[in-house]
Amino acid sequence: MPLPTGDTTWPPPYLGPALDAMHTWDTWWSGDPDRLEQLYGGSTGGGPDPKRLQYAGGVVGRMARWWWGTPTAPGERRTKMHVPIAGDLCGGSADLLFSEPPAFTVDDDTTQKRLDVLTDDGLLATLQTAAEVGAALGGIYLRPVYDKDVADRAWVTAEHADRALPEFKWGRLSAVTFWKVVREEDGQVWRYLQRHEPGVILHGLYQGTKEKLGRPVPLEDSDETTGFASLVNDEGAVETGYAGLDVVYIPNQSSRRWRCNQTLKDWGRSDLDGVEPLMDALDETYSSWMRDIRLGKGRIVVPETYLQSNGPGRGASWNPDQEAFAGVGMLDRGASGGMQLTVAQFAIRVQEHHDTAEDLVNQILRSAGYSGQTFGIGGDVAVTATEVTARERRSMTTRGRKILRWRPALAQLVEALLAVDQYAFGGGLTPQRPTVEFEDSVQEDPLSLANTVDVLRRAQAASTDTLVRMAHPEWDDDQVQAEVGRIQLENGTAVPDPMQTGALP
Repeated sequence: MPLPTGDTTWPPPYLGPALDAMHTWDTWWSGDPDRLEQLYGGSTGGGPDPKRLQYAGGVVGRMARWWWGTPTAPGERRTKMHVPIAGDLCGGSADLLFSEPPAFTVDDDTTQKRLDVLTDDGLLATLQTAAEVGAALGGIYLRPVYDKDVADRAWVTAEHADRALPEFKWGRLSAVTFWKVVREEDGQVWRYLQRHEPGVILHGLYQGTKEKLGRPVPLEDSDETTGFASLVNDEGAVETGYAGLDVVYIPNQSSRRWRCNQTLKDWGRSDLDGVEPLMDALDETYSSWMRDIRLGKGRIVVPETYLQSNGPGRGASWNPDQEAFAGVGMLDRGASGGMQLTVAQFAIRVQEHHDTAEDLVNQILRSAGYSGQTFGIGGDVAVTATEVTARERRSMTTRGRKILRWRPALAQLVEALLAVDQYAFGGGLTPQRPTVEFEDSVQEDPLSLANTVDVLRRAQAASTDTLVRMAHPEWDDDQVQAEVGRIQLENGTAVPDPMQTGALP
């Protein structure tokens, strides 16, 4: 299927529900209060009357009735507080997956050496960023790229889901078109489209408007695409060097709202899907807390005669630090008279706000599939790895569910990376699909592990080889055998096995 040729609406209208949802999730993830007010209609500058929108029906009215849709009163400054819990959620998801780099292993030694070079070149940072973006937008695309003017090897880059037009067959990605705006001038918009199909990438530049894709124009019309003009063939395609599709898509979680929509059911679901009202209530709670603090500031109400004139037209002021005042020539009005100083001090409802905010945070984390302990709720008391896993069971379950999607995608991605690197730079590689292993996100305490090994050794319940592997799970077979030999030599047990030397009759 080639790139579009007609002046079609862009992005295609059927993507509207997904792009609208991603825009909402992205706004919460960004943590920008201005964007939240603009999204929910709570801004008072320009645009329609926010108060009128709150009485409207449909989606507009429903969103305007959120707390972030409440307009700021005229003449007052905005006092809304935003708690960036959406960013914490998505960042925590990425940390659970890629706090340690995954291990990629292949059978061929030459390929393994080149693979170690390719995966050490910033791959972990790319995966961490991709996992955070995918948790926010519901999914992420990864693909290998190369540029001989930039590096002498291929590397992996991420493409965001809100700038992609995917095509799925039986739940698997079969083709995808990425787009981005490369130029805007006098109401005209230039869009750069890349369509990825098995073995090739189609490049196209279009001049249109904000709503329409427009007509195809030469790649030389944009500085960002002019480099591909000499690389594409007559069909506007460039070979990738990989027989299959060089793009993988990792959905964050299975979709709920689009499960019956055949075009969107494979897009994935954000960690923020369904918790937007709770995040809105959390912001309202913290804003109310801060309002109590502002209103709770001690204020002194003084009689008018206590004020000192600042001159004609400059009003009067009160100096609370002045120790002596000139006598006022008037009769004492008694206990209820108007000559007394009145102190205004409102109560600050700290505990009520704290309990409400903590309950909302726990509900948000629980709905998103995480344990509060993962995000520091419950204290920082040192515990063993077993206790940590027990406390964070819900987070570990969510992590395992996400690994089921990431592992096969990473295997295909690395195979494509090896093929593209071989195609561009040579080296006699044998591109093959690697074995992918994720490291444990919770490391056993060394002292606790040593005590366990010591108890097993004294009970003669495990061999030296097993104990070494338990103490050093990251070692390979050669390192384990070398360490076992050194231990046996130090203990004087490095003797030949009589069953293998023929010493017995």
